Amino acid sequence: MPNNSRVFVIDDDAAVRDSLAFLLSTSSFAVSLFETAGQFLDALPQLGFGCVITDIRMPDMDGIELLRRLKAADAHLPIVVMTGHGDVPLAVEAMKLGAIDFLEKPFEDERLINVLHATFELSTKATKLATDARELAARLASLSPRERQVMNGLITGLSNKMIAKEYDISPRTVEVYRANVMTKMQAGSISELVRLAMRSGALRD
Repeated sequence: MPNNSRVFVIDDDAAVRDSLAFLLSTSSFAVSLFETAGQFLDALPQLGFGCVITDIRMPDMDGIELLRRLKAADAHLPIVVMTGHGDVPLAVEAMKLGAIDFLEKPFEDERLINVLHATFELSTKATKLATDARELAARLASLSPRERQVMNGLITGLSNKMIAKEYDISPRTVEVYRANVMTKMQAGSISELVRLAMRSGALRD
């Protein structure tokens, strides 16, 4: 399991909390239990990333209100809601507020474990994509204005001579800038440079 596979269980029923704690811990998840949504929100600043499993119907603050508050706080935590019989409309409302799935009680242990595995796998992929995007943006930002112009020429299919003519510089100078662009963008070929430019959204200025 990934190191960030933490699960936060929120349910006012102690038996449910204990049962889920046993199931999840034996499945290699790190589990934190909360009796109320308020307790969870109070602890949230110190918790870090994890998947929230919350009941819909709870005293003081229900699962729907919890979702609203997490959304307002821009928490970006995956949330799975647990519903009793007849609570499906509430579960649908919860998903509109950002919940990734709902489990209707009683649910099979394997169903919950599969949902959590899928959740953390998607989270890992999303984190990698975000990291890659930041790294690519940094590479693009490292280009000088002239290097950016040369890159724009390269990705639109212009030859060194055509780029040199367009910017009134020598072909030899274009070759130097081209080498700099390939190094800074970490591209081994023009086709790879084109793919990187497409991913970054870079277009001719």
